[in-house]
Amino acid sequence: MILPIVAYGHPVLRKVAEDITPHYPNLEKLIADMWETMYESSGVGLAAPQINRSIRLFVVDTEQMFTNMEEDEKDDYPDAPGIKATFINAHIVVLEGEEWSYNEGCLSIPKIREDIYRNESVTLRYVDENFQPQEKTFDGLTARVILHEYDHIDGKLFIDHISPLKRKLMKGKLTDISKGKVNVDYKMMFPG
Repeated sequence: MILPIVAYGHPVLRKVAEDITPHYPNLEKLIADMWETMYESSGVGLAAPQINRSIRLFVVDTEQMFTNMEEDEKDDYPDAPGIKATFINAHIVVLEGEEWSYNEGCLSIPKIREDIYRNESVTLRYVDENFQPQEKTFDGLTARVILHEYDHIDGKLFIDHISPLKRKLMKGKLTDISKGKVNVDYKMMFPG
């Protein structure tokens, strides 16, 4: 089932999400719905707060990013061919490498893109969809997408990484989004 994406301004996007147990109600269906919602919205990652659930769960598919790239462009990224994975109860173990810039957007903040600096590498401790413990290091674009989704479960948004002046300049656009004055081709849920 395709779920509505929570828009900027909704309080759930600013809450630090809670860890869950394997007994979380209808978890398998929720994960399947998140994949379906993410693909229908043309996203490469989706976090539970974006579908109005304040839990530490997100899905990432960077394989599709690399599928759409030119062969010579893939050489710039050590993480090609990418991953498709579910992350539950994720917690950062270590951030490494230099920060590098990449133009990011967010399904919850449509029509706004900014160059965001993030670390080259992240090591996460988490459980997969079968609640098997994992500790893995991710690099490049995959690390970037994971860090973007991880921000969501920590109550942060990608615009928190830009200067106060830039945020001030986009205040009108952000207000419009929170009021539902934005045209997208996926279902959204607006605050209020």
